[in-house]
Amino acid sequence: MAIALNQNQELSLKERFFNLNFIFIFILIILAAIGCMTLYSAAGGKMTPWALNQGIRFGLGLVVMLTAALIPPEFYYKTTTIFYLFTLFLLLYVDIAGHRGMGAQRWINLGFFKLQPSELMKVAVVLQLARYFSNTPYEDIRTIRGIIIPVIIVAVPVAFIMIQPDLGTSLMVLFCAAALFYLAGVQWWKFAAAAGAVAAAAPVLWHFLHDYQKNRILTFLNPERDPQGAGYHIIQAKIALGSGGAWGKGYLSGTQSHLNFLPEKHTDFIFTTFSEEFGMAGGIVILLLNLILISYGYWFAFRIHNSNYFGKMVILGLNTNYFLYVFINIAMVIGLLPVVGIPLPLISYGGTVIISVMASFGIMMSFYANRDRELKK
Repeated sequence: MAIALNQNQELSLKERFFNLNFIFIFILIILAAIGCMTLYSAAGGKMTPWALNQGIRFGLGLVVMLTAALIPPEFYYKTTTIFYLFTLFLLLYVDIAGHRGMGAQRWINLGFFKLQPSELMKVAVVLQLARYFSNTPYEDIRTIRGIIIPVIIVAVPVAFIMIQPDLGTSLMVLFCAAALFYLAGVQWWKFAAAAGAVAAAAPVLWHFLHDYQKNRILTFLNPERDPQGAGYHIIQAKIALGSGGAWGKGYLSGTQSHLNFLPEKHTDFIFTTFSEEFGMAGGIVILLLNLILISYGYWFAFRIHNSNYFGKMVILGLNTNYFLYVFINIAMVIGLLPVVGIPLPLISYGGTVIISVMASFGIMMSFYANRDRELKK
């Protein structure tokens, strides 16, 4: 039940609630249920250690999303810089004294929960760039001087994330930022120049990559070069996908995952776990659900009042961030991209990713619920 409003009319809490898009929320719940169901199977038909925790985390994420959706958009505009600086501080803390795991230092151990600040930074960068672009004249954005500040906004956290090291998250932040730069009006030739500079510097940058990162790229080009080592993940993922056929082996009957041939079956490679049991048809269902979700997100942006440029940019940026999660993860596990450790949100097992993604959806819906209002800065 959408409520029509005048441009300057303030919404009550009830009005904001009924202005939310409940089809969007329903699709989120379906994807989360698929995730818990798949985690239950990956654990051999047990709720522990993954499915139960995932359900609890999604429940918490749902509360976070609804709370964020009911907060007026002005709050996000006013607190954007504070949130960005706070998240930057968390990244710095991680690089100095963070928790180490699987050869990387990416988390802050809170005891009951391991916080990954780089996931929060994906949201913070979008908000900060949206604020800058919404306050900068179009003519300035198209100059070199006009993009110096947003480049710094992106470059500083990316440098901190690279130190951890986390190449996948760094690339996600860069690609999402590039989308916002383009939408803000930065000319295409500047992107071409940046891409040319990176290509020219590739031989030098190669020497700064960690050995495991080099192996991932070489394995992507030729998985059979090290079938028992670096190529093992992607080879087993392709076997699982192929063995599922068109309709799958049946729920709880995936041999590759249940016999532990498939590494990271509950996190980065969960799409292959699901597809082995439900086949190509099941994989298409996940793709379609995510496509509908992403389409709704972009539709939200087009419904925002024309004067609320900040809100449009926030929704476009956060929705693009989610698109990158889905695209990179699925392209990675089917061998179209190198393995970079990007999870499939709402389905892969994880804590910070669920909370940050659900919070970003809540922020998007906050602007959508207030779509007919001007933003009071």
